[in-house]
Amino acid sequence: MPRLEPRASPSRAMALVSPLLALALTALLAALLFAALGKDPGRGLEVFFVEPLAGARQLTELLLKATPLVVIALGLAVCYRASIWNIGAEGQFLLGAVGAGGVALWLTSHGIVLPRAASVPLVLAAGAVGGMAWAAIVALLRERLNANEILVSLMLVYVAQQVLNWLVFGPWKDPQGFNFPQTRTFHASTWLPPLLGGSRLNIGLLVALGAVALVWLFLFRSYRGFQLQVGGLAPAAARYAGFSSRGAIWSALMISGGLAGLAGAIEIAGPLRQLTPHVSTGLGFTAIIVVFVGRLHPLGIVFAGVLLAMMLIGGELGQSRLGLPNAISGVFQGLLLVLLLACDTLIHYRVRLRAAPARG
Repeated sequence: MPRLEPRASPSRAMALVSPLLALALTALLAALLFAALGKDPGRGLEVFFVEPLAGARQLTELLLKATPLVVIALGLAVCYRASIWNIGAEGQFLLGAVGAGGVALWLTSHGIVLPRAASVPLVLAAGAVGGMAWAAIVALLRERLNANEILVSLMLVYVAQQVLNWLVFGPWKDPQGFNFPQTRTFHASTWLPPLLGGSRLNIGLLVALGAVALVWLFLFRSYRGFQLQVGGLAPAAARYAGFSSRGAIWSALMISGGLAGLAGAIEIAGPLRQLTPHVSTGLGFTAIIVVFVGRLHPLGIVFAGVLLAMMLIGGELGQSRLGLPNAISGVFQGLLLVLLLACDTLIHYRVRLRAAPARG
């Protein structure tokens, strides 16, 4: 009978193979699910994993979808490496969208037309500040009252959604919007400049790649990043070395909240160009899966962000072309995470086959 036997040291090979194995198992289970729903498994897998890569337009849409996922996940990676479990990036994303949208709307409603070189950084900075302000609530309650950051950050997601709803149904509602809960379309000077003509892909992608480089430098080439990671791996050693746990909490959550808010600004100043109640489709929660599939490493997060974006687009295509249910994309994301955690067991354990004992 098979049994798990502890390894003498973690397997580096399995650490690399585990995400690929989890993806293969996810595809296998997806095919079985398609068959159970009465759909052609081959066609279903094609819609999810081939069509998002089938042409230049599809690739630009894939990168557009992956951009906010990567930016949010970078901030979460900083938190998780410090063992600070920020689950509320969705709320910080929404408050970033609110902050950026507020600045863009103010410029639009007052007829202030600045050069894009001035207005776009202003909008992005407002988004980052909005996300940081929302994360500061979590940091303050954790530091002063020792409140659990998982529960606080998660509950603040629903508060953030209600703040957004109140604004777009109330004071920021477009008076000429036929009673739809949405703001006015922002002035073109506040939009992110496109990267490619004829596509929606914008310089948000360059911002995301710049954030990847900066987070890598922070985590692996800075003393502050070293402090955060030591505090996460060995709290007792960090205290002995004199590293401040208070500073770690505030640094990690401010970086995470700022990047989530920046992603919100990229989303509303890029493809959306206005605020609605549906600014996010759960990107902050999807980014949690991106972090773990990407092994909490900035470069891994880039590939994982593209993979999860492919699943999101595949879910949309599956609804329109195959009549699949709306929840199918979330099911596959959950499967990928669960299977990844299961496959990660093989990093620290190996499977041994043991002969069944003879019966007397």
